[in-house]
Amino acid sequence: MSTLFSDALFLPALVLGLVSFAVPRVLARALPEGVKPLMLNAFLSTILLFVLSALFFFCLYLWQGLSIAEVLEPGVVTSVALFGRLGLIAALIWAPIMVLSVASLPRKWVKETW
Repeated sequence: MSTLFSDALFLPALVLGLVSFAVPRVLARALPEGVKPLMLNAFLSTILLFVLSALFFFCLYLWQGLSIAEVLEPGVVTSVALFGRLGLIAALIWAPIMVLSVASLPRKWVKETW
């Protein structure tokens, strides 16, 4: 099961896709309706998904059997830069889904109109 989750692309992409769909929806519950809050939702979702995808790749490294000391061996800044790049590369997966999720939020507005 661990090879299906971490070595293959399918399940990590599925997890990133599901999270990128859910994050804007969860944030929409806390933010008011309107165009400015919608743009704030998109911004906060982007930042949160970037951090979550970097943490997800960090966890995948740990899942593969590396210890935290081995992951951080090149240095904390180097490791953070590595996982930051992986989080940005993962935006190819999560960004389109996040944009579609944010774009569909005005359909559920009750007080404001688009």
